[in-house]
Amino acid sequence: MADNPGAEPTKADDSQTPETGQPTTDTKPAIPTKNRRKLFLLLVVGVIIAGVIWFIWHQITQAGRVSTDNAYVGAETAQVTPLVSGNVVKVLVSGTMTVKPNDVLVVLDDTDARLALTNAEAALAQAEQRYRQANAGVSTARSQAVARTADIAQAQAKLDSAAAEVARTLTELRRRQSLGGTGAVSGEELTSARTAHAAAVAARDQAAAAVQTARATRQASLGQVEQSAAVVQGTTLTTAPDVRAAQAQVDSARLNLARTVIRAPISGVVTNRTVQVGQRVMAGTPIMTLVPIAQAYVDANFKENQLARVRPGQPVELKSDYYGGDIVFHGKVVGFAGGTGAAFALIPAQNATGNWIKVVQRLPVRIALDPRELQQHPLRVGLSMDATIDTRGK
Repeated sequence: MADNPGAEPTKADDSQTPETGQPTTDTKPAIPTKNRRKLFLLLVVGVIIAGVIWFIWHQITQAGRVSTDNAYVGAETAQVTPLVSGNVVKVLVSGTMTVKPNDVLVVLDDTDARLALTNAEAALAQAEQRYRQANAGVSTARSQAVARTADIAQAQAKLDSAAAEVARTLTELRRRQSLGGTGAVSGEELTSARTAHAAAVAARDQAAAAVQTARATRQASLGQVEQSAAVVQGTTLTTAPDVRAAQAQVDSARLNLARTVIRAPISGVVTNRTVQVGQRVMAGTPIMTLVPIAQAYVDANFKENQLARVRPGQPVELKSDYYGGDIVFHGKVVGFAGGTGAAFALIPAQNATGNWIKVVQRLPVRIALDPRELQQHPLRVGLSMDATIDTRGK
């Protein structure tokens, strides 16, 4: 520096100490207390603003909502059971197949049913024939009663004629008896008059008996008329008791014949098919189950302390693991179960014991799903769901 007087004096290097010439470490100046207070206040304000935003978002979107992941899809399934026994000759469906009402599922051997129908139809024809005979018997009995009336009139005429003959012979006998003392009438004539009178009396008595017989026959004919009329009185060929009973047998046999073709009672998916061709099935034995997925619902098991504000008709949002969180189903609360799941368990909990511990119970809540959403995204019975009820809705 002394050799170069025109040069500017150089500043001492900050990294060396004047005494030793050793380098020193750089140290940043400490943040002033005032700046630290500002940063702390900004942090506090940011936390408060975030809390307010979260509170407002929660009140708008989450307040009044209760959720559970203990929810499952259900449906009113239909068990298909044969109503008559028989051997299986055809099985027209398989598991997972979708069927509609009246679709043929299974066909049974109908030989026995056809024979029973033939016998019932024959019995019906016999009953109708007996009714026609009884109806014709009424007309015949009435004709016979009329004929017996004519017989009475004929017998009465004969009786009157016989009575007149008795009167005539009696007059002849008395006249001859009055002349017997004078010798004008012989004993032979008198005897003949007596014989003629006795014969006339006998003929009159016989005619009187014939009248009684004709009257009795007519009375019997009238009874036959009443008996025959009682069978058909107030009835027709279709309303006669015997005919109706035979017709019922025909209808029953025809129904059993129709039941050899087992049809789907509802629309649904075939599940649990256990029937095979050649198998003999008995009436009332389940052979498959139909699940109406288009009418599926959800049973959500909410905790009892979540249900204070839940009411029927409130809207529900549901998500299924089957479709993921992108698909949201919408439904509404339709009702509550009559008891908790534990109350109807096979072995109910015995709470009246000394070591009782309170456990929060769950009550099933029935949720109806939107049919249009079900049609677009079908569900299956037993699938798990996440259900959220908006208790602010009516």
